[in-house]
Amino acid sequence: MVYRREALRFQCTGCGSCCIGDGTVAVTDGEAERIRAFLGVSRAWFRRRYLVRLSGSGRGIRLGEDGRCSFLGRDGRCRVYPVRPVQCRTYPFWPELVASRRAWLEEGRFCEGIGRGPAVPAARIQALLRSALRARSPDPTGGS
Repeated sequence: MVYRREALRFQCTGCGSCCIGDGTVAVTDGEAERIRAFLGVSRAWFRRRYLVRLSGSGRGIRLGEDGRCSFLGRDGRCRVYPVRPVQCRTYPFWPELVASRRAWLEEGRFCEGIGRGPAVPAARIQALLRSALRARSPDPTGGS
């Protein structure tokens, strides 16, 4: 992991680039419920408007045809920032992005916050990595 050998700098600029793409934003039932409550909409409307089924029993946030997250406002800001999913809260400190210097620099081509700001402490990166990995691991009890 590159962060063990060198300091990684990151400061979000709020550009919204990480909220546009061809990937998936997975959400747990708990995350979906927090977002729904934050928006103050009914469960049925929230599911129809904002969620999609993923493989297995997973759910994700619906992306527009242009790849924009449903919660990315026209101003480029996240409309559900205080309750955003773990996947969003831990970006760009995902295992595949901090695995090597090359991966980190490559992601910097898409994220203008990479390489900016103060160095992020290794302990903070490790905590974010643990959160990201827990979010990706299925819950053996069947819950979320």
